[in-house]
Amino acid sequence: MKLYRLLTGPDDAAFCLRVTEALNRGWQLHGQPTLTFNGERVIAGQAIVKEVAGEFHPDIKLGEL
Repeated sequence: MKLYRLLTGPDDAAFCLRVTEALNRGWQLHGQPTLTFNGERVIAGQAIVKEVAGEFHPDIKLGEL
């Protein structure tokens, strides 16, 4: 099955480390990153996908895969 996540957060080193950690856990970038400004700071978003064995169920904890 293919899994999808959208990582979001302030555009800072911590966000980049979250994306890097996901990539090192087998996730792949999906599309281009996006940026927006919330009036105080820039917020980044990056979609990621991962192919895993098994069947989908809504209790899957994406952050643990």
